Amino acid sequence: MPSTLVHVAVGGIVAVALLGRAFGRRSVLVVLAAAAVPDLDTAIGFWIAGGHRAVLHNLVLPAVALGALTADTRRPTSWLRRRYGDRGVRMAFVALAAFVFGGVLPDLVVNGVNAFYPLHDRFYTVNGELLLSNQRGLVQTFVDLSPAGDTVGGTTANTHYSTGVDPTAGAEPEDVERVFPVVTSGFRLLVVALSGFLLAARFRERQR
Repeated sequence: MPSTLVHVAVGGIVAVALLGRAFGRRSVLVVLAAAAVPDLDTAIGFWIAGGHRAVLHNLVLPAVALGALTADTRRPTSWLRRRYGDRGVRMAFVALAAFVFGGVLPDLVVNGVNAFYPLHDRFYTVNGELLLSNQRGLVQTFVDLSPAGDTVGGTTANTHYSTGVDPTAGAEPEDVERVFPVVTSGFRLLVVALSGFLLAARFRERQR
């Protein structure tokens, strides 16, 4: 699964691309934190069965947040704009984008998330390939809703994602291995390196 470092790295790329004039140390930290927030539901799994990859790893929460932000910022007496100005508004929307694209979607395309929790309790994974074959034509396996497909998974009642914090479902043996992934593939290392390079370049450009 993508580590928190990888989630934060994607958040960094979002920050460089979207913050514009709001780019700065404080705004970048807020955006990076937003990308890491979904991983907090790792601990929630201790209290809510199957809560990891469900309570914060869903699309319902950011949809509600987007609705609230949009409703507020369109009002002449916007609380967010009055308190933090246009810079704060920009930062809030970019942080929300980092939450989705950095925090939720990387897990959706790797091991799956409970995308519509709590409205609909079902884990989904969007992972596969898209190719053009001279024999099979256009082939895609990202979304496979057939009975044998991998897109639709279990529910919070029967799904557990192993983490260093909560490696097993139920009681843990004394010698259980706790693995905290940092970077687990060459592509993810590339994402982390690219994010670091872009952030450093953007900060240097800002200082000039």
